Amino acid sequence: MLETHDYQKNGLLGLLQKEELARLLPDLEKVTLTLGQSLCESGQTMTHVYFPLDCIVSLLCVMEDGASTEIAVVGHEGVVGVSLFMGGETTPSRAIVQSAGVAYRLKGKLLKHEFYRAGSMQRLMLRYTQALLTQMAQTAVCNRHHSLDKQLCRWLLLSLDRLPGTELLMTQELIANMLGVRREGVTEAAGKLQRAGLITYHRGHITVIDRRGLEERVCECYVVVKREYDRLLTHKDII
Repeated sequence: MLETHDYQKNGLLGLLQKEELARLLPDLEKVTLTLGQSLCESGQTMTHVYFPLDCIVSLLCVMEDGASTEIAVVGHEGVVGVSLFMGGETTPSRAIVQSAGVAYRLKGKLLKHEFYRAGSMQRLMLRYTQALLTQMAQTAVCNRHHSLDKQLCRWLLLSLDRLPGTELLMTQELIANMLGVRREGVTEAAGKLQRAGLITYHRGHITVIDRRGLEERVCECYVVVKREYDRLLTHKDII
């Protein structure tokens, strides 16, 4: 039995019409996702979708030599597994848990069945996919045109928006893998933010102590993505 209103911790589930949600509730399974856990590998057919509650999943493109770069993050605002209801079934990206926590898991065939009813579920998922595509496109632009300092600010703010607190458990090596840069570059960028009094960093623990300061430093990419998510997914009456 689901906890009262627990599903509302995920933005998409919280926006569903009551009758649609009622059809899904019996099949939603609460699962704990651990740091580094793989939810999907490149080319692998997904069998389930995941609705994060307090965790973050990173979508990564991986090269033949093993190098990787993050193309998007998914948290309580979204769902992991859009390829299932978009008809592609597989994706060339990986889905790796960036911040551990809890999510609801649902069999892909059940989500597709509800999606193809062409009700509010379908409109909601298409809106979410548009927002996710915006994040992917803006990430590509940011990685090409903006400094690592600004990229790190963007990454920190996107993570904060999807977490209940101000602390992230993430080593500099993992951040470097996410951003597709050298670890030394992340060390230098994080050091600048720490000296500016915006964050503290110690043994894989990053604490943001001045969010407004990060927002003043970040490039426009963060704002573009946030505005699009807010525009498409904030109000129930748009569904």
